[in-house]
Amino acid sequence: MLYYLLQYINEVFDPPGFGVIEFITFRASAAAITSLLITIFSGPRLIRYLKSKYIEPVKEEAPPEHRQKKKELPTMGGTLIIFSVIVSCVLWARIDDPYVWLILVSILWMGAIGFVDDYRKVVLKIKGGLAAKYKLIGQVSLGLFIGLYTWFDPAFSVLLSETTIPFFKDLMINYGWWYIPLVVFIITAVSNAVNLTDGLDGLAAGTSGIVVFGLGGFAYLTGNTVYADYLNIAYIPGGGEVVVVSMAIVMACVGFLWFNSHPAEIFMGDTGSLALGSAIAVIALLIKQELLLPVLAGTFFLETLSVSMQVGWFKFTKWRYGEGRRIFLMAPLHHHYQMKGWAEEKIVIRFWIITLLFFLSSLMTLKLR
Repeated sequence: MLYYLLQYINEVFDPPGFGVIEFITFRASAAAITSLLITIFSGPRLIRYLKSKYIEPVKEEAPPEHRQKKKELPTMGGTLIIFSVIVSCVLWARIDDPYVWLILVSILWMGAIGFVDDYRKVVLKIKGGLAAKYKLIGQVSLGLFIGLYTWFDPAFSVLLSETTIPFFKDLMINYGWWYIPLVVFIITAVSNAVNLTDGLDGLAAGTSGIVVFGLGGFAYLTGNTVYADYLNIAYIPGGGEVVVVSMAIVMACVGFLWFNSHPAEIFMGDTGSLALGSAIAVIALLIKQELLLPVLAGTFFLETLSVSMQVGWFKFTKWRYGEGRRIFLMAPLHHHYQMKGWAEEKIVIRFWIITLLFFLSSLMTLKLR
């Protein structure tokens, strides 16, 4: 809204300084500051409200020390992240831009599914919350919506063209009709991966913030024809506007860490983790960096891989030897280190550092091609 108001004032009255509203960097910075301030100043009131109604039950399978420390903490804190992002984007982004509203739709879509899951767990006291098949239906339906919309809308024709492969200069693939199944798979996989990572104070928010910051950087490059041509990456005309949304998400995560860092005052719950996961997936798809996700979002990949390895090995050894065996002390991976006696703060900070290394590795792909 502010974008359109300031743009109108600039065009009609031409006051000095108002021309900055047309610069992506200015609006991205404004959206980031707005998102951060909304999160910090709205947080205390939300926490007080949630404490009176929505206390998350501690997972029975969590380590004993984890269960003891995480009692009586409110969940659904993801609503704070979603609210901050939506308000910031409405104020500073071009909401008529399909790149913008597709990301916002994905956040609201999966945020709503996560909210239902949290509500069933904490209010209705239904163990496990929303059944896995219904979460999967929600993820697949969002993937189909994004895939079909971008497939049939001519404005997104660039998304269906050849895709560059990270680390290679001239190696490209064309998805063809595999594009829509790929969209469904990536949205489902990434939203689940962030959900699995949400297990320690500040872990999901911190890693998500770093990953989205990286995607925002790539969005800026893909939205600039000079940089895109020089770096041999796809030029996405709407990519620049994605930067505004990305920075709003990054600073909403940073603001959430104000309350979610150890010792946490609130959990984001599935409301936040599913929303952030879907946002990461859709941003990557819209700027043609989906094949870079295993590198940029490597922390999420490792967390998911640890669960898959643990479950697969347990089932195999139970079939082969009659007794299930484990690779890790506990999965996801962060609980393995918790069981080894690592302090929670140390695990979280080290995972942040690893995520930063993945982020820097993803930047190297630009020059290695």
